[in-house]
Amino acid sequence: MLSIKDLTYRIGGRLLFEDASAQIGARRRIGLVGRNGAGKSTLLGLIAGDISPDSGDVSLAAKSRLGRVEQHAPRGSRTPLEIVLAADIERAQLLEEAETATDPMRISDIHIRLADINSHSAPARAATILAGLGFDEAAQGRPVDSFSGGWRMRVNLAAALFTEPDLLLLDEPTNHLDIEAAMWLESYLGSYRYGFVLVSHDRALLNRSVDGILHLENGSLTLYPGGYDRFERTRSERLAHQAHLQKKQDAERQHIQAFVDRFRYKATKARQAQSRLKMLERMQPIALAVREETVNFEFPVPQALPPPLITTYDIAVGYQPGAPILSNLSLRIDTDDRIGLIGENGNGKSTLMKFLCKQLQHETGDITRSGKLRTGYFAQDQLDQLNARETAYQHITALMPRKSEPERRAHLGRFGFAQEKADLVVDQLSGGERARLVLATICCDAPQLLLLDEPTNHLDVDARESLLRALNDFAGAVVLVTHDPHLLSLTVDQLWLVANGTCTPYDGDVESYRTTLLRAKQSRSRPANGKPAKASSKLTNRRERAQQRATLVPLRQAVREAEKRLDTLGAEMKEIQRRLGDPEFYNGAAPELPALNKRKATVERELAAVEERWLAAQDALDAALATDG
Repeated sequence: MLSIKDLTYRIGGRLLFEDASAQIGARRRIGLVGRNGAGKSTLLGLIAGDISPDSGDVSLAAKSRLGRVEQHAPRGSRTPLEIVLAADIERAQLLEEAETATDPMRISDIHIRLADINSHSAPARAATILAGLGFDEAAQGRPVDSFSGGWRMRVNLAAALFTEPDLLLLDEPTNHLDIEAAMWLESYLGSYRYGFVLVSHDRALLNRSVDGILHLENGSLTLYPGGYDRFERTRSERLAHQAHLQKKQDAERQHIQAFVDRFRYKATKARQAQSRLKMLERMQPIALAVREETVNFEFPVPQALPPPLITTYDIAVGYQPGAPILSNLSLRIDTDDRIGLIGENGNGKSTLMKFLCKQLQHETGDITRSGKLRTGYFAQDQLDQLNARETAYQHITALMPRKSEPERRAHLGRFGFAQEKADLVVDQLSGGERARLVLATICCDAPQLLLLDEPTNHLDVDARESLLRALNDFAGAVVLVTHDPHLLSLTVDQLWLVANGTCTPYDGDVESYRTTLLRAKQSRSRPANGKPAKASSKLTNRRERAQQRATLVPLRQAVREAEKRLDTLGAEMKEIQRRLGDPEFYNGAAPELPALNKRKATVERELAAVEERWLAAQDALDAALATDG
C-alpha cells in the first residue's frame, strides 16, 4: 500500500533522510519509532503530501484513502458527535443531497449508497468511539467550545478513527489522553481492520497494537516484524551479528595484508601478492550499524527524613471557595512510597498534585508535613515556562547560584546534558530534552518527594526507560500521573483512584484496572439515541454464548499450532546462528556454508509467514474473547 523509495530530505541544512526505503503492505499496523528529532513527524508529513522530498518517492496504492488527526483543535457550537459524523464527508454529502433530491433514480442511488456504507450504524459507531475516549452521553451533546484544548484534540482523534481510511497516520495520539482513554485506544487499534502508521513512545501501545516496527535511525528506515519488545531483541541480535562479521572480516583483511607485505617484493610470490591485493580491493567493508547514544539520567540522593512525609485528614481543596474539587482526603505519604494516581481526566489528579506541592491551599481539614520536606513538581505546562533564549546551564545557574560551575554541570549531567547540550538555548532543544531540563530544574535542591504529572509526553522510548530506572533508583517518594501503563506498572507499588470527588487507595494492579476499565466502557456503549439496546431473552443469550464458545476452539487451536511452529523455527534459527557465529565452523573449506545460508534465508521467510498467521489468529481470538466476556 505504502511505498517509500530512495527518500532524501533536508530541513534547515540538516539531513533527515538519505536514500531511505520501505515497503508497507495493505492493512499493516506499523509503529514508527526513532529518537526525538529523528524525523518521525516529518515522515508523516511526507507521506501525507504536506511536504515534498528533495529526491526519491513516497506513494500510496491507487484509490487508497489516507487519513490523519487534524492538528488544530475544533472550535464552535457543534457537538463532538456532530463533528465526528461530519468527518465522513461522503456520508454527510449524501445525507444533505437526500434532503433536496427530486429525481427518483438519484434518490434511489443515494439510499443504496448510504446502505452500502452502513450509514444507519454511523451514529452508534461514532458514539462508541467518543465514549471510549472519555466522552459520556451528556458530553457528546455539549458544544465543543465548552471543552479544554486537550479534550477538543480528542474529538479530532475520534473523527480520524471514525472515517476508517485505508491508511491512518497517528502522531503521538496518547499525548492528550489519560490512562483510561489510552488503554481504550490501545485495544481499539489492536483490532483495527485497516492499516495505520503510528508514531508513539508508549511501549505497551507498540507491543499490543502493531504488527511491525518501522525504525528510523541515521536517516534510514528498517522494517521489523512484531511489536516493540521483539524489535529490540531482533535489532540487538542483528547488531551483534554485524559486529561478529566485521571482526571476522577485519581478521581476514589483516591476514591477507600480512601476506602481501611479506611477499609483494619477492619474485616467486609477487603474482600471489598482487592477486591478494585485488581481493582486498574487492572486499566490501561490512557496514556496522552504530548504536545511537542512550540518554541516562539519575535523581540526586535526598537528605533522609523520618516518616511520614505528609499526612492529611478530611481535606477539602478546590479553586473557588465553597466549591471543592476533592473532599474527604485522608492520605499518608511515607519516605519510600511509589504511588500512581489513576482516574479519568477532569476528576482532579492535577488538583491533588498542586495541593501536595502547596500550589493550592485546603479549605477544611488538617495536613501535617515534615518540617524539612523538599518537593519537586513536574507540571504538564512547565515546558512552556522555560525561557527559550536561555541555555540549560543558565536555567540551572539561576536555581543554584551558590554552587560552582563544575557542580552545576555535574547536576545537568545527571539528566543527560553533556557540555555541548548544556550550552544550547532552549529553543534549539527537542521536546524530550526540554522535558529532561524541567526534571533537572525541579531536582536542584535534591527533593525527598517527586510529584510527576505526565513527565513522559515528550520522551522517546529509550528516555522513558531511563526515567523508569531513575525512578526505581530514587531514594525518596514518588507520586506519578501518566498515561503510560508500562511506566506505571514498573515504578509504582500502590495506586490511588481519583474519582467521585475524592481519592482512595485502589485494591489492584494496573492490569486489573485496565480490565475493569475496558469492561466498564463496553457496558456503557449505547446507540446514538442514547437508549439501551433491547435485551435478548435468556434462551437467546445462552445460545449466543454457546456459539461464541464454539468459535473459540478452532481459534485457540490455530494460535497453539502457530506458537508450536514458531518455537520449532526459533530453535532451528538459533542453532543456525550459533553455527554461523562459531569461528571453528569457518576452518577449512566449510562446504556446508552455502546450504546453511540458504536454509537460514528459508527459515527467516517461514518465520515471518508464521508470525503473520499467529498475529491474525491471536487478534481473532482476542476479539472473540472480548465479545464472549
